[in-house]
Amino acid sequence: MLEIIDYLKARYLSEKAQGIVEYALILAFVVVVAAAIANGGGLRDKVGNVFNSLSSQF
Repeated sequence: MLEIIDYLKARYLSEKAQGIVEYALILAFVVVVAAAIANGGGLRDKVGNVFNSLSSQF
């Protein structure tokens, strides 16, 4: 029984699994930001203004 628990710990609590979770969180954040920009609500204009101001400064 302890061998099974050790195997499950090694499989699901490894650094590889942590990396996958981190990538999934980053992907979820990007999707939320993209959806907020696509739906408008003034966010699209604000982001556009930031990019325009940055491009004019360069």
